[in-house]
Amino acid sequence: EGRRAAAAGRSRARPRGAGGSAALLPSMLMFGVIVASSGLLLMIEKGILAEVKPPPLHPLPGELSRRGGGGRGGEEAAGDLEHEVLRDIRNRTIRAVCGQRAMPRSVWELPPGQRRTVLRHLLVSDKYRFLYCYVPKVACSNWKRILKVLDGVLESVDVKLKMDHKSDLVFLGDMKPDEISYRLKNYYKFIFVRNPMERLLSAYRNKFGEIKEYQQKYGVEIVRRYRKNGGNSAGDDVTFSEFLRYLLDEEVERMNEHWMPIYNLCQPCAVRYDFIGSYERLNADANYVLERVQSPSFIRFPERQSWYKPVTPETLQYYLCNTQRRLIKELLPKYILDFSLFAYPLPNITSEFCRQ
Repeated sequence: EGRRAAAAGRSRARPRGAGGSAALLPSMLMFGVIVASSGLLLMIEKGILAEVKPPPLHPLPGELSRRGGGGRGGEEAAGDLEHEVLRDIRNRTIRAVCGQRAMPRSVWELPPGQRRTVLRHLLVSDKYRFLYCYVPKVACSNWKRILKVLDGVLESVDVKLKMDHKSDLVFLGDMKPDEISYRLKNYYKFIFVRNPMERLLSAYRNKFGEIKEYQQKYGVEIVRRYRKNGGNSAGDDVTFSEFLRYLLDEEVERMNEHWMPIYNLCQPCAVRYDFIGSYERLNADANYVLERVQSPSFIRFPERQSWYKPVTPETLQYYLCNTQRRLIKELLPKYILDFSLFAYPLPNITSEFCRQ
């Protein structure tokens, strides 16, 4: 009762002008979404989802396809069962969250900046009638390579060339409004997602450990901002904690695409995706999509490059357990939609778990 009275008092104290309500909308919306998804997050964290009884399984089209091979062992079947449950959870959660009145129903209901972001990340194949929302650090370079092969720009997905992320690709944002609406309504639409913290660690290791451009553009400023006497840094020694502090202070809409939340990049409420693939099942899900869009049978998803160093669960846990828990907990709300909509567990950073 006391909380309700206090809330009512605050409500009466708010300015009545349109500007006041507009300023409050984003925070109210985020709070509503967090409340709506908090039950799911709690279930995920406590492992209760393992008890969920899945519906009867029906094989996905193309599961026993020309790309996938023949019979399936018991371990594979168990993995498919787990995946079916996870996919059902994702679909139900997205429907529940996106069904709220304040959530956008189409890209045209988004603010101009958010609309530009998602349209810039939707790649178009008119020949095979699909839209792919690319998410950096979720195998997007390989998908762009496939798009170039489908368009005849590359001979094979195995061609050893440095990926040009702009040329020979068609972006939905470069089209006219009626062309955009037609493709959103009629084309097959898909995205691939990844554990949010794993994606952040992958971006951190790649951009600040290997890419001089990012070290100079972001690293120098991060060290200068968060480290005493950090003015002499070349930006190649940013710590993971400094990177997370930087993300905590950044506005989501102004973030670089490599660490902007997937929700903001691809807007799964405004764009009704037909398929959500995951990094954890990359090859199986990618081959399913290729089958679904009826791509030529010789096209397969590229193998991981030999030089690539993946983020393992142990590596991720090492970084998280050596980072201030307060910092991680304060950062989670910025990525809460990625965790909840795509059914990823919140990171376990308890003292007991980290001691192990």
